Amino acid sequence: MKNSRIRALSAIGLVITDGVMIAIAFLIAYGIRWQSAQADKSINLGGLSTYFGLLIVQIMAISIVMFWAQLYHQARAVSRVDEFYAVFGAVSIGMMMSVAVSTLLFKNLELDFPRVLIIYSWLLTIVLVMIGRLIYHAVQWRLQARGIGRDRALIVGTGDIGRLVLEKIKGSPHLGYEVIGFVHKNGETEPTSVLGVPVLGNADDLSRLIDERHIDEVIIALPEASDDEMLALISKCSKASLSIKVFPDVFQIIATQVTIDDLGGLPLLSVRDVRQRGWRVTVKRLMDVTLSAIGLVFISPLLFIMSILIKLESPGPVFYVQERMGLDAIPFMMIKFRSMRQDAEADGPGWTTPDDPRRTKLGAFIRKANVDELPQLINVLIGDMSLVGPRPERPVYVDQFRRTIPRYMERHKEKAGLTGWAQVNGLRGDTSISERTKYDLWYIENWSLLLDIKILIRTALRMFTDKNAY
Repeated sequence: MKNSRIRALSAIGLVITDGVMIAIAFLIAYGIRWQSAQADKSINLGGLSTYFGLLIVQIMAISIVMFWAQLYHQARAVSRVDEFYAVFGAVSIGMMMSVAVSTLLFKNLELDFPRVLIIYSWLLTIVLVMIGRLIYHAVQWRLQARGIGRDRALIVGTGDIGRLVLEKIKGSPHLGYEVIGFVHKNGETEPTSVLGVPVLGNADDLSRLIDERHIDEVIIALPEASDDEMLALISKCSKASLSIKVFPDVFQIIATQVTIDDLGGLPLLSVRDVRQRGWRVTVKRLMDVTLSAIGLVFISPLLFIMSILIKLESPGPVFYVQERMGLDAIPFMMIKFRSMRQDAEADGPGWTTPDDPRRTKLGAFIRKANVDELPQLINVLIGDMSLVGPRPERPVYVDQFRRTIPRYMERHKEKAGLTGWAQVNGLRGDTSISERTKYDLWYIENWSLLLDIKILIRTALRMFTDKNAY
């Protein structure tokens, strides 16, 4: 079966799933209200058949709003948190529309609309539609992981970025990609394969390969390519149904936040004025103080137990206090549970590696489970750190990175974080500092309270499954 037909059937299946969940939510809401009516005879509630018209209008209204909100345009790696926000908004607007339309359609039938029934139905619809979508996506991902409905992809670029894209696809089979091969840039030495995937030709062969290999999507992983080179590559992708994705260059990342300033009447574009000011700082700090204080209260028994276990296992202090760089590159002392031997840095600082011999047995576990980071809630509470932000580095590493990585020091326009956008996207531990910096800068330039909440939720879900935690 062709992928286009599979995608169409998939979208139809999602529409049906949503409709069924909306109906179930309404029936449960009616059942709850009916139970209340049995106990309180003053509640005026008609028979279930009386509200079938309202149910039909409700399903149609919510489905239409969800369609306009592009909730049936299935992105490959949509965040469940983002999807929840979208479903919440679409269901809320759809419910209001359904009540308004039903009032007009059934005004001559003297139909009573119990407000409590509508409220129950609204809340249950949000919950059940999300549950239905989670189940639907789980089934869809399993099918894609088995090769059903996968898109045949071609990666242009055999360098580090091309390898990074391939590794991401290999590590996420549920995204539904099947990488057919690589295309290398004209003028470069042609490797025979990249991480076991064959290199099929150069950029001049792109049009032919797309047709011969029945490619559905081309991913251009050449952030260093000039505008002319990029336009030439895109022009070769002439297949009508082809999807084209481009890995952005540094300027495109910078340009995510552009404002217009004035210099004595002369307009200037500002692309780096991303420091948080005003109410944003207040709201973020309020969330940090509230959640860190609550967190410390709830995990205090765990902190106490871990302190005893660390002390019993190996000599040395319970906490490991290390100098890190924070906001405006001002050093602060970051607190962690000690997970290594007391003499771990006798030969100087070094990155932690998988199966690091310096770790204690308990230390290996608490690093894997990210428990060693929990004392940093103290840093958050006193204001050295934030719950979400770029992860802080040691001054010795900052001095190295600032010389080789463009815009690295702009990470310090935001408070260092307990977790961050790079970390929830798998970039922690011994991973590319350049790529981490790009993610950190994107976070700073696109900050919102909802983004922080999303990152915290994703961090909680990844705590015991992070492959780069060691």
